[in-house]
Amino acid sequence: MRRRLGISVYPEHSTMENDKKYIDLASKYGFERMFMCMLSVKKPKAEIKKSFKEIIIYAKERGFEVILDIAPSVFGDLGISYDDLSFFSELGASGVRLDLGFDGAKEALISFNKYGLKIELNMSNDVAYIDNIMTYKPNKAYIYGCHNFYPQKGTALPYDFFMKCSNRFKKYGLRTAAFVNSKEGKIGPWDVNDGLCTMEIHRDLPIEVQAKHLFATGVIDDVIIGNAYASEDELKRLSKVNKYQIELTAFVVDDTSDIEGKIMFEEQHCRRGDITNEVVRSTEVRKKYAKADIPVHDNSSFKRGDILIGNNVFGKYKGELQIALMESNDKRKNLVARVRDEEKILLEFIEPWSKFKLVRGEK
Repeated sequence: MRRRLGISVYPEHSTMENDKKYIDLASKYGFERMFMCMLSVKKPKAEIKKSFKEIIIYAKERGFEVILDIAPSVFGDLGISYDDLSFFSELGASGVRLDLGFDGAKEALISFNKYGLKIELNMSNDVAYIDNIMTYKPNKAYIYGCHNFYPQKGTALPYDFFMKCSNRFKKYGLRTAAFVNSKEGKIGPWDVNDGLCTMEIHRDLPIEVQAKHLFATGVIDDVIIGNAYASEDELKRLSKVNKYQIELTAFVVDDTSDIEGKIMFEEQHCRRGDITNEVVRSTEVRKKYAKADIPVHDNSSFKRGDILIGNNVFGKYKGELQIALMESNDKRKNLVARVRDEEKILLEFIEPWSKFKLVRGEK
């Protein structure tokens, strides 16, 4: 499934001008999804319709799919019904996210709504909710899953629970989404905003590392920035994230040669299928560089995240690239670079036969 990046806007807490500027900036960097929250909107129906429609149409003209976050209270306040989604169609929305669910049969039925609206479901509970819906034969192509975000520090999902919840949806081949946190964004739906991420381990990580981690799990298709407004630098960094294979940022050590740089940064790496717990082995590259000159340097001891290349005294293994997974020492290997500290969490996702790349980090 094609993977995408998204933003969030909160018209109740921002201005039309600033929202449009943010949409233009995100569009520049290839973002394609937009989350809009209606949970905190308290304006009259006509006023909501006018302002939301304007911003939604503006975003869709720039290629965004726009999902509105709604709850039963919103329907009551606006005098509308789940049996008639015409209000959201008139706004121009691409779909609606149900913050609270029904009995399964209801969700399945409204996935066949005549307006072609996507029905996005809350993924952040480890219950058989989606299994129940699937028994009622929904229109699968119009069912999405999306996690919650958590404005209060210490309340977002732990990784293991996140995976359990996500796998419940992903086993049906549904499009899934989760949120990352901007360090610059100050706007959210509520008066508490310690960051709007789905997983707690992401709250203080750089935004691009959060996204890399979500994509690496294999259970998330769309990564959405939860808070507004992310900076242009954050949008740019996210736009450079490889959505389909792990790319590790590597900081090169001083004595690394040009040949070792080529092995690291100009080759497609693939972890050997018969794995070891000590290192990730990219073995195919050694064939290409079998006759290269790789003098001995920086080979006293290694720790997790160190990138190693076999040197001139390593025989047939000269030129093989490895990433250390635990402490070791071997004078036949050169330390050529170190994985960025924040990205070491990605190492566990380089599985047998996984493809991965290295990108040069700037010190």
